[in-house]
Parts: sequence; C-alpha cells; structure tokens
Amino acid sequence: MADEFRLVCPNFGHEGRIPRKHCAGLHQAGTLQDIAPPLEWYNVPDGTESLALIVENVAESPDMSQPMTHWVVANIPPTLKGLPEGFNHKKVEGKEEFGDIQEGVNDGKVPEYRGPAPNGNSVLEFRLYALDTKVKVGKKVTRDKLVDAMEGHILGEAILVGYGHGQEGGESAPTQRGFVSPRFPMESQSIYHNIRAGGNFRK
Repeated sequence: MADEFRLVCPNFGHEGRIPRKHCAGLHQAGTLQDIAPPLEWYNVPDGTESLALIVENVAESPDMSQPMTHWVVANIPPTLKGLPEGFNHKKVEGKEEFGDIQEGVNDGKVPEYRGPAPNGNSVLEFRLYALDTKVKVGKKVTRDKLVDAMEGHILGEAILVGYGHGQEGGESAPTQRGFVSPRFPMESQSIYHNIRAGGNFRK
C-alpha cells in the first residue's frame, strides 16, 4: 500500500540479512563495525507530534525470559525523514533538525545502537511508532519507560525485520520468533503493521 506508514532500511530489505557492519563484535577482516543502520520512513500519520523507535531481538532463546533491547530512540521529530547510518545522539546534539531527540539505553546499558551477534540466530524487529505527543521519559530513557509513556498516544506503527548473519527470510524464518514485542490495547490505539507480506492487526 503506497500510502501506508512504512519503515525501510537502504542496506537490507524487510526480512533480509543484516549486513556485517551493523553486527556486534570483532571480525578478523575488520568488517564488523557495529554501527547503526540507516533508516527511512514514509507516510507519517497526520497529527504525529513525535516518533519513537524500539529495536529488539525476538528470536527464541532458552537463556532469556524477554527479548534483548538493541536500540531505543525517543522524541524523534516527525519532520525528519529518517536516521543516518551510524546515528548517535552525541553527533546531533544542538542540530536544530534533530530537535529534542533522545537515545535510550540498550541491554548493554549504553545509550546507543548495539548490533546483533554476527553468528547468532538473531531476529531484529525495528518498530517505529507515530505518537500524538512528545513523550516524557526523563533524562535516562529505557525501553520500559518509553513503552509506558507511549500507551494511549499511538497513531500508527511500522515494522522492519532483519535477520542475523546466516539467517534469511522465507518459510522457516517466522519460526525463529519466540518473543512478543510491545503491544497495546487495540480499542484505544490505532496500530497497524506495515509488513511487506501483507499488513495485519495484532495485539
């Protein structure tokens, strides 16, 4: 649907393989830079006052009780068309076009992007939320604070899925998902998932 809220990455397609430079760790060839992938979004819903991004690894894991948080970004101005490759809040502080953007801590306890393991079975869900307000999450942003602050304010949601090295999209890919990402009551929200295979509503 051409007019649907969409989230895309120029470096990999929906349910595609995440390039090595966006993975964590060190590689003998020096190709694992662990830098944030560039993101672009389209058709932001009318009335959006801010955007929020949550990136989690939803691959099933017997060693974890909840998905690992890789990236959290709050209060993204709706006038922005995307985030550049290697985005870091320290690089954009004071730049008017980035407004009051805040980068939250990941599960490594640092306020930046952290890529998936290069040789793991990662399934990263990039979820971009269009909100009818700027969120109040304090100076130290966390995934849980952001989820709580967003409740009741979501106008739309766009999703992008990327697989870790060695993983590909296709018939077997969805079985890798063992966690459920943030969900909100449908009766009070207008949440839609723009999935290339076909949009649908989910709680």
